[in-house]
Amino acid sequence: MTKTYDYIIVLKKKPFELIDTISKLMLLLALAAFVFDSFSTFYNHNTKISTSVAWLLVCISTAVAGWWIFCGWQQGRGLIPYYRFALMFAAWGWISLPGGKLIAMVYLVACFLEKPVKVSPEVAFDDEEIVINSFPKQTFQWDAVNNVVLKDGLLTIDLKNNKVIQKEVDAQISPEIEAEFNRFCQK
Repeated sequence: MTKTYDYIIVLKKKPFELIDTISKLMLLLALAAFVFDSFSTFYNHNTKISTSVAWLLVCISTAVAGWWIFCGWQQGRGLIPYYRFALMFAAWGWISLPGGKLIAMVYLVACFLEKPVKVSPEVAFDDEEIVINSFPKQTFQWDAVNNVVLKDGLLTIDLKNNKVIQKEVDAQISPEIEAEFNRFCQK
C-alpha cells in the first residue's frame, strides 16, 4: 500500500558525473579485457578460453559498446543515462572468464546500485514522519525534530540530536505555499 504525504518537496539534483565516470571506467576495463582475451584466442590460440567463449565475449563487447553509445545519446537529449544494462552485460562477460566471478559480483553490485543512487531527491512530510528519499532512505519521526523551515529556496530540518539538514529546493516556491508549509510544520 502506498502512503500519501501532505507535502513533497523536490530538492536540487546532485550531479552524477562521478557515478557516470566510475561506470564508464568499469565498462572500459571490461571492454579492454574482453577484446584482449578474444583476440588472443583467435590469433595466438590462447588456451585460457575456448573459441566459443571468445565469440561470446565479442558479442558481449558489442552489447556493452552499443548500450554505452545509447547512454551517450540519452545524455545528449538531456536525460539521465543509466549504464546498468551495460554493467550487467559486462558481468556476464566476467563470469565467462576464468577467475572473473569476483569481478562479476562487483559489476552486478554496481548494476543494482546505480539507479537508486541516481533517484531524484525528495523530502516527504505528513503528520507522523519526515522521509528523505535518498540512498539510503532516511526517516525521522516528528518527536526527533526541533524545527523545520522552508525559506528562500532552502529547506532546513533541525533535529534534536544537534544535527541540521539543509537542502536547496529545485523549483521556486510561492510565498503563500511557503507560509502554509511552515505552518504545517509548526503544528
